[in-house]
Amino acid sequence: IDPVSKFLWTYVLVYLLAGAGIYFSIRTRFVQFRYFRRMFGQLFNSRVGNGGISSFQAFCVGLASRVGTGNIAGVAIALTVGGPGAIFWMWMVALLGMATAMIEATLAQIFKVRAPDGTFRGGPAFYIQRGLNSRPGGVVFAVLLVFTFGFAFNMVQANAIADVLNTSHNVEVHYTTIALVLLAAPILFGGVRRVAK
Repeated sequence: IDPVSKFLWTYVLVYLLAGAGIYFSIRTRFVQFRYFRRMFGQLFNSRVGNGGISSFQAFCVGLASRVGTGNIAGVAIALTVGGPGAIFWMWMVALLGMATAMIEATLAQIFKVRAPDGTFRGGPAFYIQRGLNSRPGGVVFAVLLVFTFGFAFNMVQANAIADVLNTSHNVEVHYTTIALVLLAAPILFGGVRRVAK
């Protein structure tokens, strides 16, 4: 897997993501700058309506899915290896990524569906299925997403937490595991409204 990962990150994904960010920035007339002030207004005037979640809560849930171990440990590693120049380029890529994230969120809103309980469901699997008319593509994306978020991302983050506590404070890994499960389970099994709160 490592050679494939190195090839994708070195020759494909960096250019694809930067290119998409430039394209979406130009097509939206640099929405990330034009609506920057409005974004804060929407967050601070956030209200919950019709039993859903507020725009601030939706922002927090979206942010939680984008910021993880890589954003914390990755920045420290980049600063150590690449110096201040690495931070500058991370800022530049983040500015481009804002347009890509806005397009992604807009597609999720356009192609979302209302569930029987009144909540909405949406995201890439829905706009792949409904926007691109590709049910197999949407199903593959959903299965990979469940696997990735259900196992891979959680294992990386749980491992990072357990390793730090074990190395720095001699807390056994199984105690950290039990504590993380007990803290996370009531939130996760409470549905999106509890996660948002």
